[in-house]
Amino acid sequence: MKRVTVPVIRPFALTAWLFFCSVMALQAQVTWFPIGPFGGDVRSFAADPRDPQHLYMGTATGWIYASLDGGSTWKRVSQIAQRDDLVIDHIVLDVKDPRRLLVGAFTDEPNRAGGLWISDDAGATWYAQAQMHGQSIRAFARSSSNPDELVAGTLRGVFRSMDDGIHWQQISPEDSTEIHEVESIAIDPLDANVIYAGTWHLPWKTTDGGLHWVNIKKGIIDDSDVFSIIVDPKQPKVVYASACSGIYKSIDAAGEFKKIQGIPSTARRTRKLTQDPRHLDTVYAGTTEGLYRTIDAGEHWSRLTGPDLIVNDVYVDPANPDHVLLATDRAGVLVSDNAGESFRTANAGFSARQVASYAVDPHNPAHLFVGVVNDKETGGVFVSRDGGARWQQQSSGLAGRDVFSLTAAPSGVVLAGTNHGIFRLQDDVWADTGEIHSSGSARAVSAKIVPKADHAHPKPATTAKASVATRFDGRVHTLVANDRAIYAGTSSGLLRGDAFGGSWSPVSSLGIDDVYFVSSQSPLLAAADLKELRLSTNEGEAWKTVPLPNQITQIAAMSLDDQNTLWVGGREGLFHSSNLGASWEQVPNLQLSDVDAVYFDAGSNRVLVTTAQSTFVFAVQLPSYKVTYWNTGWKLRFARPVGDHLLAATLYDGMVIQPRMVDSAVGPTVVKDNPSSMSSAATVSTTAVKSAAKP
Repeated sequence: MKRVTVPVIRPFALTAWLFFCSVMALQAQVTWFPIGPFGGDVRSFAADPRDPQHLYMGTATGWIYASLDGGSTWKRVSQIAQRDDLVIDHIVLDVKDPRRLLVGAFTDEPNRAGGLWISDDAGATWYAQAQMHGQSIRAFARSSSNPDELVAGTLRGVFRSMDDGIHWQQISPEDSTEIHEVESIAIDPLDANVIYAGTWHLPWKTTDGGLHWVNIKKGIIDDSDVFSIIVDPKQPKVVYASACSGIYKSIDAAGEFKKIQGIPSTARRTRKLTQDPRHLDTVYAGTTEGLYRTIDAGEHWSRLTGPDLIVNDVYVDPANPDHVLLATDRAGVLVSDNAGESFRTANAGFSARQVASYAVDPHNPAHLFVGVVNDKETGGVFVSRDGGARWQQQSSGLAGRDVFSLTAAPSGVVLAGTNHGIFRLQDDVWADTGEIHSSGSARAVSAKIVPKADHAHPKPATTAKASVATRFDGRVHTLVANDRAIYAGTSSGLLRGDAFGGSWSPVSSLGIDDVYFVSSQSPLLAAADLKELRLSTNEGEAWKTVPLPNQITQIAAMSLDDQNTLWVGGREGLFHSSNLGASWEQVPNLQLSDVDAVYFDAGSNRVLVTTAQSTFVFAVQLPSYKVTYWNTGWKLRFARPVGDHLLAATLYDGMVIQPRMVDSAVGPTVVKDNPSSMSSAATVSTTAVKSAAKP
């Protein structure tokens, strides 16, 4: 049974004690709180038909968010099916009951699954619609003339429900060789039997609810993926369609299309077309190269954002058309109050960042750095100067590189290891510092280490073994600093730099080509790839191979503690050796699997452990091996200490922070609004941990 450790509370009245008990019950259910860095991929918007300030947002990780202030701030509502791979491109609200939500979702390759989920309580809980189970839903629309009619486009074809999503029937021919991979759907606003369907090839139309279909490709370049179709609500014969070949317009209900000029041919992917509900000649086009707008029904277009912005959805407030929201890749939510003339970010409360690395200033524990991947220019490095309460991007000079490793050295230097080189933070700008000096051996100058020309000081041709200056351009898996040196585990072996991150040289004595893990407790130095672990007792001058635990098939995590104990984690569990690998043991009764991060927390003399696809953080106290664990409520990459509490990096949702019980006038309360001061712990018996830790 779990035993909860709480702070000592001053005596108070019986009523306060009852309040304390109720709060303690609540604490057992409280998950850790997300704190950013804010931003990430946003896929879709939907508005409450009775309140345009009440918005819902769909993400690429299965999460639904909500806003009550027109998209200025966001709050997590729920995660569909507890899945991280669901792309929510469509949220549809019931006009009769806005608490009823329907979500069409899909997963990316290879399985291309998905489905339809329904909520009757504003997104708090969801259930799957059985007939659409496994369907990769790429398009979804509700009829404005018959609100009970819903139409969905999937990879199999077109499906329709006439009872608000309760039952579904395929209305496109099941054996059709053309009407499948349906990416867009539109319904005539006056006649619900008129349905348009855009496929990965060309668009189609039915005028009798799906009994018969005709191809509407006249005027459209052949083999055009049709991403979005909209029908003018006042003049249904006016139809717009976007494709990889451009934007098209028809004035005769898709009898013939004409290509609209004005958008450069490079903006091939127009993912979303949206009409201003009050000014129908104004149409927004969200493309993979920014946002475009026409104010004269397509005669002329202008780009309102930079070309590096990928726009997935556009929301125009029907009560205030100047209020425009963009759902973007990487940049999150952008909002405009002047019909798109300018935008600002509106990501408070929303984080979909993939944090891959972390560092803390050894001279200021509240000064934190995190590195993210897959966010290009909107990612890189984020810094917090208040223990993680607030984050600010600090990526100038990284040029959109992914940041896989970070270290803040005792010398005060901060380094970032990227997918292309090593960078040092200087005057708030990251500068390439990966210049390597070697004897010119073939192994040191690999395909990922580029020779640096020195025209001002050419080297004499007679100096065969002179030092060769090269620039490292490979991937940096890990960075580790101590008082005298900084080590980089890279795709081209182990590199050693001085205490300031300069004068790098290859540690060729190691003999491992792709170093994923490095740990240092001077003079001990450990380095490993996925299959082999080596140890040096003289800071890398000489190495010996350490036999791995017999159970380990692949290393996923490695660390050294200050008692020279080696820790190794993998799919088969967590192991430690107090005799430099001569023998290995597991923590008594702590049966873990899929260990993916191990970190020695010197300040608290403990080892922090996380496991893949698990929501737990485990702490092994040294030397007693007493185990403490926390259920964070989030699938994690790693956990780190900050002051008297913990931070953890989630798989896809940025950083989360540990809640804490605090003293108050009436007893302990759960602090939610001051994340910089949160902490808690739940101490458990090792028997309880064994069952709780199983995936």
